[in-house]
Amino acid sequence: MAPEPDCPVEVALAAISGRWTTLLLRDLLHGPRSFGQLRAGLPSLSDKVLADRLTSLQRRGLLDRQEHRGFPTRCVYSLTSAGEQLRPLLIVLYRTGEQLQRHASSIST
Repeated sequence: MAPEPDCPVEVALAAISGRWTTLLLRDLLHGPRSFGQLRAGLPSLSDKVLADRLTSLQRRGLLDRQEHRGFPTRCVYSLTSAGEQLRPLLIVLYRTGEQLQRHASSIST
């Protein structure tokens, strides 16, 4: 049986889907960040993928992009109120991941 597209669990999972998305959201939970700050926090992430993820999060209404005048133009990204609603989910995912890592390491020793 296929999941219902309007199922709240599916909506929440779709909001955080995509490689690097949860890590970007994690960084933005600490406050607004520039493209450079986000890039520095995730050195393995290419500029293209970072730009794609930020655009996707903005299209989903989870991220706000503020452009500041100057040379060069500086963009600052922050979570919208909808993006902030993901905070408890990301915290639970992090804690669950820690528990699973501990469990896996106890089995392998």
